[in-house]
Amino acid sequence: MAGRQHGTSISEAKAKSTAWAVTYADLVTLLLTFFILLLVILNDAEKHIDRVINMLLDETYEELKDIESSYVSVDRVTKGIKITMASGELFGSMEAEVQQMVHPLIRQIGSIIRISKVLNVDDYPKYTKLLSAIEKRGGYLNVEIRCEGHTDDLALPETARFESNWDLSTSRALNIVKLLSQFSQIPQEKFSAMGYGEFRPVIPMDGVGVNPLDILEARSINRRVEIYLDAFIKTKTLTGKA
Repeated sequence: MAGRQHGTSISEAKAKSTAWAVTYADLVTLLLTFFILLLVILNDAEKHIDRVINMLLDETYEELKDIESSYVSVDRVTKGIKITMASGELFGSMEAEVQQMVHPLIRQIGSIIRISKVLNVDDYPKYTKLLSAIEKRGGYLNVEIRCEGHTDDLALPETARFESNWDLSTSRALNIVKLLSQFSQIPQEKFSAMGYGEFRPVIPMDGVGVNPLDILEARSINRRVEIYLDAFIKTKTLTGKA
């Protein structure tokens, strides 16, 4: 009888000594569940913000579709909105100055972007909650207008004004940006320009073949300027906007 009581007391002691482990396991489970729910909520919030930003870009994309022509195309891409313009209509051969006849087009592009909701989201009360949600995450809605210049694969002659296709494509992109900034009065900090020379062709020349007409057409397509309009959340720095 005494042995049985002694065995029972040992079992009770063991049960009491391990009871904390059950409570601890329950607590860990609850915390894990909480963090999973929190992650789901945050992910849903991020998705909602992304949806609204994409809706703003979609509106601007529809407005920019009006400028399309035989040498201008507007596409909705992952980077935002892409406007592609054939260089042959914008510049003289191996020149970087934008031809006067194209100035109205550049002015129209700048005007559409200038009054777009995506660039003026602060002026619309319906987006106050969106901006507040972004700010709570330590960020802000950043809008960028980036211009990229591209040439064909032909090397420039020694008599050319530019040393390389890189220089030519960069100068062309920069001149487009200068006009966009001038016509639209959009702050210059929103713009950037870069040139890729012949290194990012739409049609790789090694797959064109030997037909002279196909070669001419491929080179004509590769000579282009691309304007990207993008909006995304950017993290603020300690001193303000990044």
